Amino acid sequence: MAITHIELRHKFATFWESRGHKEVPAITLVPQNDPTTLFTGSGMQQFVPNLLGEPHPQGNRLYNIQPCLRAQDIEEVGDNRHTTAFEMMGNWSLGDYFKKDQLNWLFEFFTKELGLDPHKLYVSVFAGEGNLPADDASIEIWKEIYKKYNIDAKVGERIVKYDAKKNWWSRGGPPDTTPVGDPCGPDSEVFYDFGEEYKFHENSAWKDEACHMNCDCGRYIEIGNSVFMQYRKEGQGNFKELENKNVDFGGGLERILAACYDNPDVFMTDLYQKIIAITEKISGKSYSEESNKPMMRIIADHMKAAVFVIHAGVLPSNKEHGYVLRRLLRRSMVKMYTLRGQMTTAAEFTKIAEAILETYDGIQGIDKAAEASHVISVISNEMERFGKSLDRGLKEIKKMDTVDAKAAFDLYQSYGFPVEITEELLQEKGLSINKEEFRAEFDKHRDLSRSSSAGKFKGGLADSSDQTLKYHTATHLLHQALHDVLGDSVRQEGSNITPERLRFDFFAETKLSDEQVKQVEQIINGKIEAALPVAFEVLPKADAEKLGARSFFKEKYPDMVKVYFIGSDKDHMADAYSKEYCGGPHVSNTKDIGKLTLSKYKTIGANMYRIYAE
Repeated sequence: MAITHIELRHKFATFWESRGHKEVPAITLVPQNDPTTLFTGSGMQQFVPNLLGEPHPQGNRLYNIQPCLRAQDIEEVGDNRHTTAFEMMGNWSLGDYFKKDQLNWLFEFFTKELGLDPHKLYVSVFAGEGNLPADDASIEIWKEIYKKYNIDAKVGERIVKYDAKKNWWSRGGPPDTTPVGDPCGPDSEVFYDFGEEYKFHENSAWKDEACHMNCDCGRYIEIGNSVFMQYRKEGQGNFKELENKNVDFGGGLERILAACYDNPDVFMTDLYQKIIAITEKISGKSYSEESNKPMMRIIADHMKAAVFVIHAGVLPSNKEHGYVLRRLLRRSMVKMYTLRGQMTTAAEFTKIAEAILETYDGIQGIDKAAEASHVISVISNEMERFGKSLDRGLKEIKKMDTVDAKAAFDLYQSYGFPVEITEELLQEKGLSINKEEFRAEFDKHRDLSRSSSAGKFKGGLADSSDQTLKYHTATHLLHQALHDVLGDSVRQEGSNITPERLRFDFFAETKLSDEQVKQVEQIINGKIEAALPVAFEVLPKADAEKLGARSFFKEKYPDMVKVYFIGSDKDHMADAYSKEYCGGPHVSNTKDIGKLTLSKYKTIGANMYRIYAE
């Protein structure tokens, strides 16, 4: 029997720890003080400052398993490998080891620790572009690695070169759009070959095309990517070799587990077994039927993503994080209706949520006993409301004598109806719609949606603009000022920064009065006018706790932590006005912030409040 996801996690941790790596706890799914993204979308997200040269408190060999969500991939879900919610297994070298150690260790982990057949592993490398040479060093290393397994790794067969679109990394994409001054470099991906029978599957859209590692037919799945940050861009077309080179590895836990099962369907692993089983029971349909798989996969993924997002403190709404959560839940209900041909109750959907909580109980900070009531309540309330909308939409369709593409799209937009449901119901009345016209309406709306959310799904690659740094530091002053006015019942629940404003969510036993809001604002601006120094120290967590440093309770912290102090020098840290765990970066003096105005304050739940500042 294949290993379980619990065993895979243990093997990954043990392997990298034996090679001198320290575990860095995963950050929350809703990243703090990062205006570039709604959700944590990669394992490297918290390490951007370190990859840019800032030392990490845990040293220069790190690893972790990071829960991620990529809402921009929602339309891709339904095949054997795409998900919106996933976990990224990663290891990092910050100026320590490089290509030879990384590639050898990674192959050793896959083959000796996980038992993957080396004959089923293929790799890609950077082919070179402009004055950037091909990654010949990685090619030679891969040849030597395969030779140990008596495999003749020929370039073009076992080792394949791809251009910068596939095998180059920078925060800005290909070399031409790599930001000047940024580290960047080639990457090398490892693919698992599930067998030629998957390429020729009768339902494969690629069954008549030439097969290769990146063709997306389903035969090959990428299970790991090693990024080698060996250059810094000096100017257009000018790249300089770095003295201290970094390694950034990421591999999807779900996909690696599928390789261990030798099954290209990630939804057939033990991560999804309970979820799929409950979905089968509710729908009365079998996952073994090919026509049922896409909808069951969407339901399983979206419900899992919804539970993760609720665990991160998000509630359904019509804005940003809450809108994504609402879309995931509502899309699940629509797909379940499509699957079973009748309405599904909110109570039935909570059974799926319970299966997800059971699967992840004790993983990534999820506690089923403590969280089940809240998670189930949020999902139940949202599904109950949407169920009524879905029912009304069905009644609208029944009234129609004629329908055009715009009317069908209005149903999709207003009630969440996919064109498939509309089409099926209209066929019963002898009506049909023009799919091309519907697609044109859909694409027009999607383009508008993408434009309106531009910049929100970049992957959290560290906006370090002057205004962001000011708001980041001001958040620390706001946190402490709230404690000054309301006392120690204050607990940070989350924060969000954009170039236009900062937002701070907190718990408190009492609500701020209008006068107290003014008092908080006065305290903050007083500290700004006082021109207090802002600096950090890397300390043992126990020492930071003794100093009274504040932390975000939803985060886990390593043994060594970075603490920012506002209003003290190194010899008088205990006397600082604000002491708080934080990765940074910040301004160097509070005077750089400028005047801050608390622009909005509201209640968002029981003893839960949200305050905005500009």
